Amino acid sequence: MSPTATKKRSSKAAATSGRGAATEVLAAGTVCWRRVYDEHGDPRILVLLIHRAKQRDVSFPKGKLDPGESMPRAAVRETREETGYRVSLGVNLGTIHYALSGGRSKTVQYWAAKVTAKAEARAKFKPNDEVQAIEWVPADQARERLSYEADRELYDVFLKLVERDLVDTFSVTLLRHAKAEPRSSAFPVDHLRPLADAGEEQAETLVPILRSFGPRRIYSSTATRCLSTVAPLAEHLGKRVRAKKSLSQDNWDEGDLTSLRKLVAKVIGRGRNAVLCSHRPVLPDLARELALATGSPLGPYLDKAASLPPAGFSVLHFSRSQPEAGIVAVETYPIKH
Repeated sequence: MSPTATKKRSSKAAATSGRGAATEVLAAGTVCWRRVYDEHGDPRILVLLIHRAKQRDVSFPKGKLDPGESMPRAAVRETREETGYRVSLGVNLGTIHYALSGGRSKTVQYWAAKVTAKAEARAKFKPNDEVQAIEWVPADQARERLSYEADRELYDVFLKLVERDLVDTFSVTLLRHAKAEPRSSAFPVDHLRPLADAGEEQAETLVPILRSFGPRRIYSSTATRCLSTVAPLAEHLGKRVRAKKSLSQDNWDEGDLTSLRKLVAKVIGRGRNAVLCSHRPVLPDLARELALATGSPLGPYLDKAASLPPAGFSVLHFSRSQPEAGIVAVETYPIKH
């Protein structure tokens, strides 16, 4: 099955853009959902709607980006601030554009976001000046409750995923290592080359963006530059880095794809959000193995997902219940400085 969405977003985006007075306002949000069971044990999907006091409307959690904030980070932050729920991002649902007063426009990026039982138990919603109330509504009833046509069109994308049992996903993030010192007399051994100062900054910049996708495991090439790229993320999450020779360029240079294929099979089999940090030459084969392992079609979209600048990454989403259905969506983020 071909991907349902392919997005390319900058990792850093100001809350406004344009010359002089701001002409575009950037925002991000989520369609939060959870699965419940009725008295007969049959599952159904509930969707979270918010009632905004000032606008007197019904919508989804969303809000403007803080200066220098990424879209994914803003979506997670705004969801927590408006609803009390801590979420990780699932499938990218698309973008809404609409006009504002004064000749301005607004762009809102949305993701599906599963609310786990743990998040439900920990959430503490308090009505405030912006959000008056929140409510969980059956998925087949939520569309008619929304105040805006743009929200309803976006929600149709979510409903299609629900109908095909593809809304509950896990992600595999392909990450190219951050900018490294060039090979020289000071660093003659390739796999021992450290990150450059700019690379160290990129590694720190990656933390809040990658965290938005809820990584549970972190895999890295054994090269120093890869291990250093994911070290800040691992420290922040309190997780260990699983160093794998199969992700290294040395291993790739030797023509060993068998170990890479075994690692991919393991990651897909676990069905848990994972980050895989590797090298530019390895990434196309890594993307290809992910496609082959899940019955996804090969095509230019994989080349785009693997063509990453230093510290760039692509997030590939797969169905938890039927990973063999293929890649559900892909979104790519270059890191800019």
